[in-house]
Order: sequence, then structure tokens, then C-alpha cells
Amino acid sequence: MEEINLKEVYSYFKSKILWILIAIIAIVIIGNVYTIITRVPMYQSNTTIVLVGESKKEYSQSDSQLNQNLIGTYSEIIKSRKVLSKVIDNLKLKMSVEELSSHITTSSVEETEIIQITVENEKAKDAKKITDEVADVFSEEIQDIYNLENVAIIDKAEEAKAPFNVNYVKDNIIYLMIGVVLSFGVVFVMYYFDTSIKSSEIVEEKLGLTVIGVVPKEEKE
Repeated sequence: MEEINLKEVYSYFKSKILWILIAIIAIVIIGNVYTIITRVPMYQSNTTIVLVGESKKEYSQSDSQLNQNLIGTYSEIIKSRKVLSKVIDNLKLKMSVEELSSHITTSSVEETEIIQITVENEKAKDAKKITDEVADVFSEEIQDIYNLENVAIIDKAEEAKAPFNVNYVKDNIIYLMIGVVLSFGVVFVMYYFDTSIKSSEIVEEKLGLTVIGVVPKEEKE
């Protein structure tokens, strides 16, 4: 394998610095255009509910055990057709139950009786409205299904200030790194396969010949 002269590599890269900068800027611009075109900003709102004792005055060990057993079931009921169809009707949403369900996630806080409901939507205001409505309808439906009043809302949803799936700073850092790697990689490949003689020193080094004269390149007027 041919030895690589670091001094030559440095000089070659230095001569291509303008091309490298243009390539990096172009990749960053293309990346941002791709992000704007393909990524729809989505807003997130969440509310938390807690499972309490049925009397809401006395909370026994049996209540706690019952609630722990119901957390998984309640998480599924939140996304059920019975609950979501009512949410759609109440808010007059133009979407199907399946579509709404795909934008809702539920999670339970470990070793607690707390369930978090998270809703994603293209509009921050709608995400908040849907989140609160899901929690309210769910609380009502539980009373009908189980004849229990053991659901209490801890926190109402808040309107998101910024989309959760767009981070332009992070994206631009990634595009910048991609631009640097690609441009430097291409320039290195160009250098490696460039067989032209760039200076008299290369002739002396590669061929072992002494250069006795150099013909200067005439610049056109």
C-alpha cells in the first residue's frame, strides 16, 4: 500500500477548503429543507389520574391492592372505542377512533396508582382539549362499567409551547457532522486517486531525480 504523506494530505485539503465549506453548507441546507418538508410538528399534552379509595375518605390496603390490579385494565379502557368515540362526539373531531387511539399513550408510574395520559396532535390547543376530555370521559365511563368512583384527576393538561418532535439545534448539529464527514471523505478519495504531479518536490521524492528547472505557468490576461 502506498504511503500517505501527511504534509501532502494537509496541503491538498487546504487547497480544497472552499469546496469543503460549500459542501458542508449545502448538506446543512438540504437537511433543513428535508426536515421542513417531511416532518410535521406535533404537540404533546398530558394529564395524570390517580386511583383512590371508593369512599375517597378512607383508603384501606384492600383499596390499594384493587387499584394496583386495575391499573393495566384502566390503561386499556382509556383507549377503548367506548371512551374515544364519546370523546370524538363531544369535541366534534374529524378523525376515527383508530386514528385518535394512535395519538394517545398511557403509562403507569411504577409502584403507584397513578396513570399518565399523553395525547399528540398537530395543534397544541387541540392536544390539550383532547387530553382533558379523555380523562373526563374515562372517569365517567368507569363509574358505569365498574360502578366505582375510584378515579381522580391530579393535573389538568397544559397547552404545549413548542413541538416535541422538532429540535432544530440538534438536527443542525447532526447535518453539520454528516457534512464534515462526507466532504472530508470525498476530498480524501479525490486525493488518494489523484496521480498528477503537484510540485517539483514530489518528482524528486517519488522518482529520485533532481529537478534542474521549472517552467512557470503563464497566466492568461
